[in-house]
Amino acid sequence: MREHASVTIRRKKWWITFAQRRGLPSASRMAVSNQFPAAALLLLLPLTQVHAQSTTECSVGNEKPTINENNLWGAVVTTITMEPGVTVTIKNSSDSRWFAITGTELILTDSLDYETENALLVTLLCWKGGIEVNSVIVLVQVGNLNDNSPVFKETNITVKVPEDTKVNTIIIPEDTVTASDADLDNVQYELTAITPEAIDYFNIHGINNPSIYLRKTLDYDKYTFMQLILYARDRTPGNPDGNTATATINIDIQQADTKPPWFQPCTFINADKKVCISSGYIGRVNISEKTTEPLMLKPGPLFAIDPDYTLNEKIVYSIVGGNKDDVFLLNSDTGNITMNKAANTTDVFILHVMATQANNSLRYSFTTVEIKVITKSSHAPYFENSRYTGTVSAGLATLSLVMDSKAPSIPLKIFAADDDFPNKLNPQIMYNIQNSSDFTVTRDGLVLTNTMLQSAVTITMLATATDEESLQEANTVITVEITPSTGTKDERANLRYTAQDMAAVGATLAVCLLITLLGLGFIVRKQCRHTIERLVGKKRGEDLVEDLSNQGYQDDKNPLWSTKDNASLRSDTSENGTPVVQQQSNGFLPPEPAVESSIATASATIKGGEETKEGKDTDSDKEVKSILTKDRKTADDGYKAVWFKDEIDPDTKDDVVVIEDQVEEEVDSDEDKNEDDEEDEQGSQHGDPVGSFILDRAQLQATDGNLKPDQDADTGDDILL
Repeated sequence: MREHASVTIRRKKWWITFAQRRGLPSASRMAVSNQFPAAALLLLLPLTQVHAQSTTECSVGNEKPTINENNLWGAVVTTITMEPGVTVTIKNSSDSRWFAITGTELILTDSLDYETENALLVTLLCWKGGIEVNSVIVLVQVGNLNDNSPVFKETNITVKVPEDTKVNTIIIPEDTVTASDADLDNVQYELTAITPEAIDYFNIHGINNPSIYLRKTLDYDKYTFMQLILYARDRTPGNPDGNTATATINIDIQQADTKPPWFQPCTFINADKKVCISSGYIGRVNISEKTTEPLMLKPGPLFAIDPDYTLNEKIVYSIVGGNKDDVFLLNSDTGNITMNKAANTTDVFILHVMATQANNSLRYSFTTVEIKVITKSSHAPYFENSRYTGTVSAGLATLSLVMDSKAPSIPLKIFAADDDFPNKLNPQIMYNIQNSSDFTVTRDGLVLTNTMLQSAVTITMLATATDEESLQEANTVITVEITPSTGTKDERANLRYTAQDMAAVGATLAVCLLITLLGLGFIVRKQCRHTIERLVGKKRGEDLVEDLSNQGYQDDKNPLWSTKDNASLRSDTSENGTPVVQQQSNGFLPPEPAVESSIATASATIKGGEETKEGKDTDSDKEVKSILTKDRKTADDGYKAVWFKDEIDPDTKDDVVVIEDQVEEEVDSDEDKNEDDEEDEQGSQHGDPVGSFILDRAQLQATDGNLKPDQDADTGDDILL
């Protein structure tokens, strides 16, 4: 005990001597002796550890514990070990307020914060019998937790950026958007966009450099305001231990003076609407007449605007060409054109007008004003009807006619009369619809739809008739009632056929076609059967005349057949008198000279009869006999003649079979059958009546299959040749 007390006394004396050498006052010396600086205590810890190990009166489990910040009240710092009869107290110091002893535990009385206290030093005094026998120094290290988020100086930042700002210009500097972190962590940044397009125009320089710069040229006509979010993180994204801070960046885009004046009206020539071109103006003045009022121009008064409308700079007008003889004056402020003098010739003035911004002469544009000098018009056009009414169905195609309500079958037509013309018809009048794009009017005054009308409504519109020569106008009202669609067109448009439907239609058409072909074939066969059979017979080499020739007799006067020919003919005839057609070895029918001989014999006989009739006086003794007798004249065999009904002698003694006129009627009834044959034979005989008669007769007999070759077709009697 005495040794411990002497050590403590020597320690105090050393600190007092140290304080005296430093020139500290006595009060300070006592404070120094009672309170050790933290750095000095750290140097003395090894010595105290040796001393603690050398004594067993009291000790602690951990003389350098680490306690994380934000701890709970009553957190145990370390445990105290004491011998019986020894007590431990906390030495009063600047840090002693944080500690308390509960039983054998040293505890904390408050929550620690690393950002304010990163280390605490506490001295424990060991007492026994009222005498301090030992002391233990405990150094508490405060653990730093990530319990602080990054902090921006401003969480809502607004900047104004002109639209003509150059690319890569820094619009928000780094120090304005840098976030601080009490935990002294490395802060990383990320920029995102609330306005979707904003990220294409703005960005930061890096994850550790939050300065924001412009990366793409701005356009005030597209975007006037953009909003972004800047994130500051003390951990990588997705880390659950990380903290994040945000700042809202508002970009207010300012319009700049980037466009020249635009004459109105004008037409944009590109999709971005950066350039708008005026088509010019037209006007009319009367010859030898000076007006004091501003000229009326089409399509409207001369004026221009500053397309940078938020700036709306003043526009100055001037005529830079085309004003011959200074006939016209231009007001530089309003753009009104007046006359300086009268125009004495019918001429056309093309004025070149320039509009310039008053604050910047480099912002200018041009247009033309065409002023035509005309003879004064005595009458303006006018509509004979103040109102026109029409009707049209919804769902019709574009450019469908609007029908007159009073006469639904007649198209609606408007007409503007002009008394300057004898028939009131001015060819220079053009019609326009002013307040509707659903309809249009042709130059003839017909009202047409300009689009497909969808709903049933009534539209009232203003129609204007303009004299293109004098620019005089007249107005009327057109009321069109759109009636509901019948739906027929829509149903047809929506109608769809399946493959099965098409197959059924195809099969039906095929059956109809087959029936039609069969019917047509039947009709052709019925009407042209004989012609076809004759043609087929010719193709096969058959001779129809041969079958009808009377080969049993021979002309006495004209023996054209030889005995050999007769023998051949008899050999080719069957027992019942039917000719037998012989074929050559090559398969073709043999030539038939008998037909030609029969035709020649008949022709010669008729000619001979005619000569006999003409020469009655000279050949009266010659007897003519008919071939149409009932019996064969064996006595006078071989002499034949042909008589017609009108030439039959009633006193003749020979039996004569008279062929009545009904034969001619039968022949006529077969006219359709024999018409083609007659034409062919007439063409081949060159109009020979004898050849035609024989062929017709032969065909008539050939049609009756029950007749024998030597029988007459009408009577069935044998024919004697």
